[in-house]
Amino acid sequence: MESSSATTGAGSRREATRQKLYEAAVTLIAEQGFSATTVDEIAERAGVAKGTVYYNFASKSVLFEELLRHGVGLLTASLKEAAEGAARGGGSAVDALDAMIHAGLEFIARYPAFTQLYVAELWRTNRAWQSTLLVVRGQAVAVVEDVLRGGVESGEFSEEIDIPLTAAALVGMVLVAALDWQAFQPERSLDDVHAALSRLLQGRVSGRP
Repeated sequence: MESSSATTGAGSRREATRQKLYEAAVTLIAEQGFSATTVDEIAERAGVAKGTVYYNFASKSVLFEELLRHGVGLLTASLKEAAEGAARGGGSAVDALDAMIHAGLEFIARYPAFTQLYVAELWRTNRAWQSTLLVVRGQAVAVVEDVLRGGVESGEFSEEIDIPLTAAALVGMVLVAALDWQAFQPERSLDDVHAALSRLLQGRVSGRP
């Protein structure tokens, strides 16, 4: 029987290998599309044998599905951490939403290729992993919904707001604005983009006092 330290070491190595495969797959698929990307290319880009890909994932489709689950999971964790950090600091619900906007921008700046793939896949309806994508998308939006719901309960937000739609709109705003930033306005800093979205969130766009 393996010792616990040996088991832990094996698990860590496998996770490191899976991470390399995720990074290779997301880069290749962003460059040339899912259909055109082969398992051989993923293995070569990751620096592993082709058999290693199949050892970790049953197929290319399973690899991509797990990639989506992994990436959106990271985004969800970063949003939740930002909201909880704002709450621990005594911030309002708006402060929590603002912190999540900043965290979302940081995530997209770190993983632009993944974000492009994620947004593209949201619009497809013929993928084997569509149901998984909807589930993980719902988990990310639910973090924002929780903050909105808390703001309504505390009286900070109007009871008239549509919580699911508002949460989806906020997540969508960050995704689209960040992709536009990355593609067309890369000279801007993250703080510039965050400041613009923060003004929208806080209703400071109007010139009227």
